[in-house]
Amino acid sequence: MPASPSSSAQAAREALATRLAHLIKDAHITGRELSARCGWHPAKTSRILRAKAAPSDADIRAWCAACDAEEQTEDLIATNRAVESMYLEWRRLHRDGMRRFQQEVFARNAAAQVCRAYVSNVIPGFFQTAAYAEALMRSITDFQGTPDDIAEAVVARLARSRFLYEGGHRFVVLIEEWVLRARIGSAETMAGQLRHLLTVMPLPSVSLGVIPLAAERLVWPLEAFYLYDSDHTVIETLTAGISVRQPREIADYQRAFTGLARMAVHGDRARILIRAAINSLE
Repeated sequence: MPASPSSSAQAAREALATRLAHLIKDAHITGRELSARCGWHPAKTSRILRAKAAPSDADIRAWCAACDAEEQTEDLIATNRAVESMYLEWRRLHRDGMRRFQQEVFARNAAAQVCRAYVSNVIPGFFQTAAYAEALMRSITDFQGTPDDIAEAVVARLARSRFLYEGGHRFVVLIEEWVLRARIGSAETMAGQLRHLLTVMPLPSVSLGVIPLAAERLVWPLEAFYLYDSDHTVIETLTAGISVRQPREIADYQRAFTGLARMAVHGDRARILIRAAINSLE
């Protein structure tokens, strides 16, 4: 089972740090000498080598020049950028508002034939109503203190719902029952969202399962994660979205999804739980 959603990102940081350490060794200099040549404090070199700080493009250029290894500069910069793309803080992604990131997720859904989603916090974006999406994005924007482009972001998020109806896409979704009970927005907004779930359930592109509160846990509750085809997993934490492409970790999330699916109810049994959540709002 997945041990940590950030383990791939941290492993990649450490692998980059190891490559940078090898440059120092091959140049037959010390970390202190490298720091002097680069014109920064030795503590900065130490943080980079311990994978506690990410180097900038300029840092890598200076590092390679100090080690007389300029031929490795571009490859190391590309590697560093790939590492950065694995662990992306929401505040950074939303620094200009939420619309642009929603467009990036749209492209991700467009490229995937099968999206398997486990959600333990909120209804997934491609199932959201406008009112629910607006209420959720309002709370996120207020919490993060990022620019308010909620109206545009809601439109960009709802655009994903088109893939439920076209393009041969498939959505296999598992929702914890408490997500049906956790009110986002007004009671009217939440009831409308739950009724929308009942509307999309019969679609040929959708398989929706609900994990009951009373289910005997085969897999403990996890962070929400999305499996795109068989080669990409995205995990959502409070502060960041984590992109995983390491086959071993993807296999762990696939195995977790299989275990979670064994606890879920589908069809009429899932509808009973959704209708019960609607009735609790009335």
